[in-house]
Amino acid sequence: MVDRREARRSAGRGGAPADLAASPFRADRDRIVASPFFARLGGVTQVVSASGSALLHNRLTHSLKVAMVARAIVERFATQAEIVPVLDKLGGCDPDVVEAAALAHDLGHPPFGHLGEQVLDRLARQRFHLADGFEGNAQSFRIVTTTDTRGPGGRGLDLTAAVRAAMLKYPWTRLPLLGASPQTPMGAQPPDPPFFPEPHPRALPKPPRGAAEPAGEPGSGSSKFSAYVSDLDDLVQAREPFAGRIADWQQTVEASVMDTADDIAYAIHDLEDFHRIGVLQHAPVSAELGQWLAGALDFAGLDDAELAASSRRPGRSLEELRRHLHRRDSWIVDDDAFVAAVARVRTELVDDLLATPFDGSVEAEQAVGRFSARWTARLVAGIGVIMDPPTRSGHVVLAPAQWHEVQVLKFVHKRFVLLRPDLALHQRGQARLVTSLVAALDEWLRDRYEAVRLPRRLHDLAELAAAEYPTRELAEGRAVIDFVASLTDGQTVALLDALSGRGGAPWSDAFVL
Repeated sequence: MVDRREARRSAGRGGAPADLAASPFRADRDRIVASPFFARLGGVTQVVSASGSALLHNRLTHSLKVAMVARAIVERFATQAEIVPVLDKLGGCDPDVVEAAALAHDLGHPPFGHLGEQVLDRLARQRFHLADGFEGNAQSFRIVTTTDTRGPGGRGLDLTAAVRAAMLKYPWTRLPLLGASPQTPMGAQPPDPPFFPEPHPRALPKPPRGAAEPAGEPGSGSSKFSAYVSDLDDLVQAREPFAGRIADWQQTVEASVMDTADDIAYAIHDLEDFHRIGVLQHAPVSAELGQWLAGALDFAGLDDAELAASSRRPGRSLEELRRHLHRRDSWIVDDDAFVAAVARVRTELVDDLLATPFDGSVEAEQAVGRFSARWTARLVAGIGVIMDPPTRSGHVVLAPAQWHEVQVLKFVHKRFVLLRPDLALHQRGQARLVTSLVAALDEWLRDRYEAVRLPRRLHDLAELAAAEYPTRELAEGRAVIDFVASLTDGQTVALLDALSGRGGAPWSDAFVL
């Protein structure tokens, strides 16, 4: 009998197991899909709330597409004889492990997408004094190891070490700045918080993606990480099979596949979404890419101050991207490849897809389908495996041509969607909503006269956290964050309405307390 938490690389290695149903990795996948945390992703924002449009991706449809792309990558690897020995040396690459990790990678994303993640992190650190704050990837890991109750042991999903390791996109803890904390007596020297790995990758000359602290927030710790200190034992145990094969801070091959598939899915379907609803317009995107291609040498001759002063004019933002890539990713960036990428995106996105507004017709749907299929196939075909990647990369890498194309596709989405003032207006309202809800739940949780009427889920989360944190205040803070992070967009709005006296009858709310 396979010990599911200790499962290593034997199951499925060197071909499928004799009994496919007996694969512990497929059982992991099935547990993830059956989890209520997975089902709630259908009501969680991808970029903007999809409540008014069936055309937009949500976290559930995004996760399904990531799983599809991830499995396609692994199946392609299996046909390349020169790659298989490399994969074995690095710890293996099982399609069921990769698919399960891809399905689970967004379980912890809170209401309202990355905006909700930023707000909860700020509140966790500033209001509740939780040193490692909130991070969507770490919350996903916390769900499968701790807060979901569908596993045989009643705590977490009891997933194999292989799948848990494949979920670790950023396999380290936050490493907050050492200093006084609520559990430290006044005047006492605070204990060093545990962290993984040691030394922390933030100390490397060129830290991995996400390991450095965010600009403007000195002492805040890594901007991205995949486990809270409370889940450190699970992180270390999941990584044990890879000791001596890969660096402690490096993704497993399976995590690297999931991460790359996530990038590919984002780069393609975010553009599809905003073309469908008419936000991504032909003229401004065409002007930006066309002006840069026509005047690349002139743009390159501008100093940084001149470029910044005219950044709103067409072509300037793309030149800023080129310079940013040189500073950040010198290991792969190449000006000729960047020019070719801009030209390809202009041809296939601007001159083809965006040239005709989406009108819901069969022809328009077919155009979106061709764009998605063509780009997915091209990007998957450009993926390889390397033994000794630079710190900014995983073992699974896109070829230079496709890597530059992904950067340009993501630039178009950021420049012409994410930076829009109307989106900022919408998101500022959502930030206020999340902040108000956290404050209301915190007040309720601390009201001892109302303890018997506390929402049962919040009560249970507080009891769970009490076994992990040294003080009641810290435990209750984590419980509130866990509770809000487990809501859908609609539940968040409805719950705040109810707590503000604006809700309907108590039995009509779209959630169970």
